[in-house]
Amino acid sequence: MTGKDRSSEAFDPVGYAPDGKPRARGLGLPMPGVPGPLNAITDVEGVTVGFTTLRNDGGSVHTGVTAILPRAEGDLLHPVWAGVFSMNGNGEMTGAHWIRDAGWFTGPITITNTFSVGLAHHATLKWMAKRFLSLGEDLWALPVAAETYDGYLSDIAAFHVSEEHVLAAIDGARSGPVAEGCVGGGTGMIAYEFKGGTGTASRRAATRLGEHTVGVLVQANHGIRPWLTVCGKPVGDALPGRRCHTVERGSIIVIIATDAPLLPGQLERLARRASIGIGRGGTPSGNSSGDIFLAFSTANDPGPLPEPPALSFTAVSNDDLDALYLAVVEGVEEAVLNAMLAAETTTGKHGRVVEAIDVQKLKALALQ
Repeated sequence: MTGKDRSSEAFDPVGYAPDGKPRARGLGLPMPGVPGPLNAITDVEGVTVGFTTLRNDGGSVHTGVTAILPRAEGDLLHPVWAGVFSMNGNGEMTGAHWIRDAGWFTGPITITNTFSVGLAHHATLKWMAKRFLSLGEDLWALPVAAETYDGYLSDIAAFHVSEEHVLAAIDGARSGPVAEGCVGGGTGMIAYEFKGGTGTASRRAATRLGEHTVGVLVQANHGIRPWLTVCGKPVGDALPGRRCHTVERGSIIVIIATDAPLLPGQLERLARRASIGIGRGGTPSGNSSGDIFLAFSTANDPGPLPEPPALSFTAVSNDDLDALYLAVVEGVEEAVLNAMLAAETTTGKHGRVVEAIDVQKLKALALQ
């Protein structure tokens, strides 16, 4: 199955891309949990995603920028409560030190390639300075910019990503279904030696405060073939396709969004659970991997900076966190699969080829 005829039925974003290509659920893989209506990070109300994709198949440009806006544009100077966790630190996520201290960040999140993370940070500040021009010299921000390495397929040292590309990704952020695979910052990425990239998923989670949504977005560029596990089955060695690495050379960035009211410490605990999600896919989080995770909540909006004299919170009880933990684990596992299923065989610099995963063979192995 490479697609599904959508001419006579409504598009189902939970299991299928707009072009009819199956996601993990559309392929029939037994993904646990209950997803939101889009099965995407944008199921969390107010969260939007934008992309700039730079790609010339057969050439040396396979890179881009992904932007995630946690609030409406006009509210991006309202602190977003957050927590971060580094499973393996061979990578970068700016703003993490302040999140660990203060428990919040402001502004868009951007994800790109390793050599462009500084430019993404700089361009995001330019975007914020223009958007909040009325603040003038009083603007303060430490935006989150993260990266994974796409230098196997893309000429990373040519610095193809520009400020304009970052600004376009932020300006293009929208709600609704989210593109996956070879898009945005995930354009040149590799997962388990198959073409990887951008993936997303969501889950519904019930607590005594009510039902909440947890959405995740990954930039999957991690793992080697023998590690790959799908639905608990070790499938990597049985899948066809040429190999491109003998040791782990990649990374994964995970962004977790939720509308559940949580304290910063609880959000850090959510971020840690992304480790279990990627572990379900088989990776031990290798030495060369930058596996860095951010979780944020759209609840408890304190209003624009500066902080008010007193902060007040409604927060889910620690005794109710298990449902949210499970939502993160399941969502991350599925988002990585969605990234790989959406990705396309890519020929990059020096004629290097990274093949898309064999969808039919994967299904057969996972369901046997």
